[in-house]
Amino acid sequence: MNLRKWALVASATVLTGCMLIDQPKSPMTFFVSSVNGGKGADLGGLAGADALCQKLANEAGAGGRRTWRAYLSTQATADAPAVNARDRIGRGPWVNAKGVVVAASVAELHGNNNLNIETVLTDKGERLNGRRDKPNMHDVLTGSRADGTAFPAGDDRTCSNWTRNGAGSAMVGHHDREGLTDTEQARSWNASHPSKACSIEALRSSGGDGRIYCFAAN
Repeated sequence: MNLRKWALVASATVLTGCMLIDQPKSPMTFFVSSVNGGKGADLGGLAGADALCQKLANEAGAGGRRTWRAYLSTQATADAPAVNARDRIGRGPWVNAKGVVVAASVAELHGNNNLNIETVLTDKGERLNGRRDKPNMHDVLTGSRADGTAFPAGDDRTCSNWTRNGAGSAMVGHHDREGLTDTEQARSWNASHPSKACSIEALRSSGGDGRIYCFAAN
């Protein structure tokens, strides 16, 4: 083999190797975080929340070329427009760690989806405690309305856009689809009720643990 052919073969081998390294090892494109951010609802803004999702996905072998985003909305401020959770998570479909489809599209995610206590798994492929478990962890931070859009400016529903861990409030959903009453709102996966405050103690007092939903956006 002459030098030119050897160089071409070597280049192709390196390129193939890089492509294989970039390929995710896991088909998972959706999970609820196995840990919280460590500061209640202060996630370091959207950037901090996205970084947590990406870190957990990478550790689970579901990173690679995929960009992971937190399912969180933010409210408009004097310096920035509102951000809708539904607009930042890609188009789907999304599958859990076991390969089960939880939603085929953004429309299905916010309609007749397959999210429940058996399908909303963590990045480790584990079931997260629900209302019938101890401790209850079914409150998941979203800051969103049922259709995945942001709340208008005014009443805080995002713990100051995910930068506060004391006073304030954030909208949460119930990943187990259970609530105190058998109503659509109580069962909502993304817009069940506002939290009591933004600290981890406040979130836990009403059945949460500061967890977030994570979606592969590509």
